[in-house]
Order: sequence, then structure tokens, then C-alpha cells
Amino acid sequence: MFTSVLERTREIGVMKSIGARNSEILSLFLLEAGIVGFFGGIIGVLFGIVISLGIQFGAGLAGIEISVRINPWVIFSALFLAVLIGMISGLVPALQAARQKPVDALRYE
Repeated sequence: MFTSVLERTREIGVMKSIGARNSEILSLFLLEAGIVGFFGGIIGVLFGIVISLGIQFGAGLAGIEISVRINPWVIFSALFLAVLIGMISGLVPALQAARQKPVDALRYE
């Protein structure tokens, strides 16, 4: 998120110069951080499901009976936690983006 703020400094300056409020810029970056966290959570959940099913299959080949149950509540909790962590980690860069002065942001190269 720090990199995203640095790369979009000029864009932040343009938004502020045409009247965007600090709260709007803050919510924009927090939303982006939440979306990044959500997609990271989806990748993590899919990876976990594939690994657990692979272990079940491998154990079955070795003659060991393992039953894998995929609980939707656990998946929902993991995705919620991923979004929450993404938004918490994006809070400081979002605050920095919202507090930039339009003139300094437009002048940034």
C-alpha cells in the first residue's frame, strides 16, 4: 500500500485539487486494501483446501483413513480476517495519502 500511495501521488493531487475530501481519499485506499486482502484470502483458502484434499488423497494411498471436512464458517471467518488485516495494514498509507497537500502532490515526480 505504501508503494501504491507513492505511485499515485500525482493522482491524489489531482483528486484533491478538484475537490476530493480527505475522507474520500482515505476510504478509496482502505477499500483498495480490503480488496487486496480479500483476493489474498481467496488464494489462501483455495491453497488450504487443495493441500488438505491432497493430504487426504495421499493418506488414502498409504492406507490411512483421513476425513477432510470443509466448513463454510471457517472459510467465511478466514476471508473476513484477511480483509480486516488488509484494511489495518493499509490504514497508515491511506492516512498519509489523505493528508497530502494538493500542491505538493501535484509537484511530486
